Amino acid sequence: MPEYKSFPLPDTAEGLTEAEILSWHVKPGDTVTVNQIIVEIETAKAAVELPCPWAGVVTELHVQPGQTVDVGTPILTIDVDPGGKAAATNGSAPAAAPAEEEMKPLVGYGSKTVTAKRRARSGPAVPATAAAEAAQSTVAAAFEHHQGPVPDPEPVVPDSPAALLDLPGGYVPLAKPPVRKLAKDLGVDIRSLTGSGDGGVITRADVERAASGPAETVEHRAVAPRGERRVPIKGIRKVTAQAMVASAFTAPHVTEFLTLDVTPMMDLRAKLKNHPDFRGVKLTPLAFCAKAVAMAVRRTPEVNSSWDEAAQEIVYKDYVHLGIAAATPRGLIVPKIRDADTLSLRELAEALDLLTTTARDGKTPPSDMVNGTITITNVGVFGVDTGTPIINPGESAILAFGAIRDTPWVVDGEIKIRKVCQLALSFDHRLVDGQQGSEFLADVGALLADPALAITY
Repeated sequence: MPEYKSFPLPDTAEGLTEAEILSWHVKPGDTVTVNQIIVEIETAKAAVELPCPWAGVVTELHVQPGQTVDVGTPILTIDVDPGGKAAATNGSAPAAAPAEEEMKPLVGYGSKTVTAKRRARSGPAVPATAAAEAAQSTVAAAFEHHQGPVPDPEPVVPDSPAALLDLPGGYVPLAKPPVRKLAKDLGVDIRSLTGSGDGGVITRADVERAASGPAETVEHRAVAPRGERRVPIKGIRKVTAQAMVASAFTAPHVTEFLTLDVTPMMDLRAKLKNHPDFRGVKLTPLAFCAKAVAMAVRRTPEVNSSWDEAAQEIVYKDYVHLGIAAATPRGLIVPKIRDADTLSLRELAEALDLLTTTARDGKTPPSDMVNGTITITNVGVFGVDTGTPIINPGESAILAFGAIRDTPWVVDGEIKIRKVCQLALSFDHRLVDGQQGSEFLADVGALLADPALAITY
């Protein structure tokens, strides 16, 4: 006889209480294997792909894409003994359930009991009836047809994407998380689009095309109704807001600024691009800044410390876990480069390239976004000269690295065009005095203005 097991939503990082279902990689009737990727979810820290803990046949999906559920909530059911094979092997009695330790093959996390204290979610409950199962089967059939040919030679599906909206349970097309985020931001109903990507995947161009709409006359645009859009505060945006408010009203912020000539750094960068050791490496000005910060920390350890209010202690770190603020389609995240002070310039450049690519794809592991010691925010990439950044909770300083511009600059009594940028250092005045903050900022600036000074550190 069949043996059904429900897969509860696991806590993929310490302290998470909920997650949003982004997309399913399986549907009812699919055969799955142990550790096969079955669903992609978005937590407050990152998008995560979850593997299946058992082998068997998917019998039911309890949650639809777009829904947010609590940790521990069953999200899918699997028949781990399809066709009663275990019973046939061992007689009429059903097979005994595997030992608890054998049912936890997931590496790095697993389901655990979490008591989430939050208000009851409004809206209809997910149906668990035969009618709902039939509706899900209909949606799955339409979904498969939208992807490409299906075995059935005469599939019965709606004639257009708009008609798919009338299917029981709704229709969820294929689209990457950043594309779904863009559609939300632009107010585009992604279910009404026809994907131009491989297999019918909705692309960014599809969303932007739908947002711009058909060509209209000036008269029509003048009378087109306009309103407002409401987006739930959740995920990364919610956690970022809470952290920034907590930091701004807990740590007494002081910000200092420094304008400097980085022409020697840019000349060295151009020279290293042709060096055999740096071939194929994306060597950005941010890599030089990261190296300068990691080196300057040695002379001013206060900027690499934290304030322990409960123990009434200042914690000095002998390591540098360098945070890099990254703007992603889901919001601002700050992944860390572990032990940045031990890395060479080339290794830092490679780590930065990997970090930013992973962040943009929404694949940053939750473990890479905790336990930072000091942060750089590269506002220059947006053409911004400087700012007053807010310190990340648990740290004592953050450096804003501004845009590098051709600027008139006095050199040996003459005005010349030089490469100039601005730095802004915000620091926690409980931990870092004005002298220490100024010395650290001056050290970073000196290393960028004259990289040859590095041999004296």
